[in-house]
Amino acid sequence: MNRPPGSTTVSAPERPRLLVLHGEDLPPGHERLDDHPGLGEVVYTDAEGLSAALPGADALLVWDLFTEALARSWPRADRLRWVHAATTGVDNLMFPGLVESDAVVTNSRGVFDEHIAEYVLGLVIAFAKDFHRTSELQRGHRWLHRETERVTGKRALVVGTGPIGRAIGRKLAAVGMEVRASGSHARDGDPDFGHVVASSLAERTDDDDPTLFQALPEADYVVVAAPLTAATRGLVDRRFLDLMKPTARLINIARGPIVVQSDLVNALQEGSIAGSALDVFEREPLKAINPLWGLPGSIVSPHMSGDVVGWRDDLVELFLDNLARYLDGRELRNVVDKDRGYVPG
Repeated sequence: MNRPPGSTTVSAPERPRLLVLHGEDLPPGHERLDDHPGLGEVVYTDAEGLSAALPGADALLVWDLFTEALARSWPRADRLRWVHAATTGVDNLMFPGLVESDAVVTNSRGVFDEHIAEYVLGLVIAFAKDFHRTSELQRGHRWLHRETERVTGKRALVVGTGPIGRAIGRKLAAVGMEVRASGSHARDGDPDFGHVVASSLAERTDDDDPTLFQALPEADYVVVAAPLTAATRGLVDRRFLDLMKPTARLINIARGPIVVQSDLVNALQEGSIAGSALDVFEREPLKAINPLWGLPGSIVSPHMSGDVVGWRDDLVELFLDNLARYLDGRELRNVVDKDRGYVPG
């Protein structure tokens, strides 16, 4: 039975069994879990051992950030009622078995907002001030004077109005950029963006609201900060890119499959947009033969935009707070709407 929408509590059994699904590293300070007086047992497993470890587990901490192992092992989850993801995006957990179950899913919303916003601001400035070219010239011991672009007065379009998108919008506005946004539906009076257009490439919505079709041609920077859902998968395709200015740049710090990578490669090769900065990709790590490594105007980074010094500790602190709420029967933080695939805001 699916848990009613909006439910934010889970009835924890006495001294529940916690399962931690990890990758190469355990959570920092995991001894705090091992010695937790409210837990009956803490079991650590990697993806290979998950199927054997799931029976009898009451709660699961998914520390292996992008794993799909839970989907494969789900039939073995006989008691699981709470799943916490040490990420903001939970697209890897939105498989039918978990979505249709009564298990509550929570995420780590709030940990990465400012980190990613700073990273995006850095990318915008790097593009405008041609830092990439300066670094190349320095390595070649070449003195080549150039003129650079202003940041103040440029227009940014943020695709996604969640906490990360809002933090990005505030950072860009603080340096004098004009910031707009697109969301699941158009609206006026947004506290951070004013008017929000609908994330659709249709010329108008059924309510005759403006959409990306109108907003994209006006943007100098397009920043993708939306969750990966059925509605956003493949959103940035050839039509999307064709609506952008030839001088515009695309930045994606959300999820790789939102961008159709082959269409982006073609756009960069043809010069129909000026550049892109991708921190996420359809498949990671990015293969060495991928053309994005060497295309003019292309910046590639290894899914690190939110990973500042201490970020793993912050993830553990958030989980420990939610664990205390779970054990006390209080409302959990960051409960994911499993029909939407993200935490409503």
